[in-house]
Amino acid sequence: MALQRRLLVGLGTASSVFIVYLLCLRFDSPLSFVRQTETIRTTTKPGFNQTTPGSEPEPKPEPKPEPKPEPKPEPKPEPKPRPTEPPFIGDSYYSEEHPPLTSCPLSIRKLVSQTDFGTRFRPDVPVLQWSKHLSQDQYERLKQYPGAHGWGGLSYQTLLDTLSALDSPVSGLLLDDLPLRLNASQCVRCAVVGNGGILKDSHKGPEIDQHHYVFRTNGAIIKGFEQDVGSRTTHYTFSTNTLRNSLRSYGGAGYSKPPQSKETRYIFLPDHDRDYLLMKAAATHSRVQSGPESNIDPAQFFGADVTKEKLKMYHPDFIRYLRNRFLRSNALKTKYKNIYRPSTGAVMLLAVLHSCDQVSAYGFMTPDYMKYSDHYYDKSFHPVGFFINHDLRLEMSLWQQLHQAGLIHLYMHQEASPNEV
Repeated sequence: MALQRRLLVGLGTASSVFIVYLLCLRFDSPLSFVRQTETIRTTTKPGFNQTTPGSEPEPKPEPKPEPKPEPKPEPKPEPKPRPTEPPFIGDSYYSEEHPPLTSCPLSIRKLVSQTDFGTRFRPDVPVLQWSKHLSQDQYERLKQYPGAHGWGGLSYQTLLDTLSALDSPVSGLLLDDLPLRLNASQCVRCAVVGNGGILKDSHKGPEIDQHHYVFRTNGAIIKGFEQDVGSRTTHYTFSTNTLRNSLRSYGGAGYSKPPQSKETRYIFLPDHDRDYLLMKAAATHSRVQSGPESNIDPAQFFGADVTKEKLKMYHPDFIRYLRNRFLRSNALKTKYKNIYRPSTGAVMLLAVLHSCDQVSAYGFMTPDYMKYSDHYYDKSFHPVGFFINHDLRLEMSLWQQLHQAGLIHLYMHQEASPNEV
């Protein structure tokens, strides 16, 4: 019995201990939860979402991939800036309408656009100046250009006195009597005759005279040379300076005055104020009032019956345009730039190129110029002279280019090779 009591007591004691152990486990879990929560609360930074124990955090959405930028086109290289033109060049001009005078199907104006000269050619630049071109605004514009290229050094009064005498629309027309000459022809054919030695023994005189118009310049001696150079002169181009020089230099060869006839027109190339003074005197049948030609009677040059309708004068814009677009010489980069201009013969030929439908040039410099004397009337051989105020070699090259482009017919003894152009 005693043994049974001991077993019962031991069993009860063990049961009590087991019950206490279970109670301890139960009460221990909440305490652990509190401790974990406090730990989370103390370690969570402000602004962050808090999670409860045992719960999974919501997965963050994966960021959308950014679209790949389209490749930018490579920037085009900027065009190189063009060199600034020096102010004396002045490549802007008075512009006016000049409708074609004929319906010639093969006129220079129609052909030029098909050549390399198309971008240079401007039929809107007036060839001649007359009273309508003078205004105070035009004077302010042109007085910045000296010599033949503008009105620099001229007073407004001198211009007014001269250009007011050229008050008829025919003063602005190079071919002012065209309807009387065309007859049944569709095209105006013009011969431009230089004084080069290549014309000696050429026998081109009859061919020259068959043209509607015949242009000559400076020391043009006709008498005795008709078989080679023809006998007609419809237009004579000169400056007062070249006229006086021709009288001094070629008097011994037979040059005593410009050609004179009922059909002859006189075209002044205005280099100085003396050209305007001589023009005014000739137009008003009076003596020259001042300058180197003071008191000279223009009738000795042009005849007593010359009328103002027969007197014409190149526009300085036209001469500057020829220099800039056709004969831009390296002399313009030197200290002689203010005295350089196209030669009188070059201005004449290019004026005809802008006025006639078909142009034939005789007596102009060709690549074999060393074979010929300076002038067709020279009694002994004189080589061609070169001076800084003109660029004769550049002009020779231009004549070859115009000939090869089919814009003029240039009289030559032999065709130039491409290397000579």
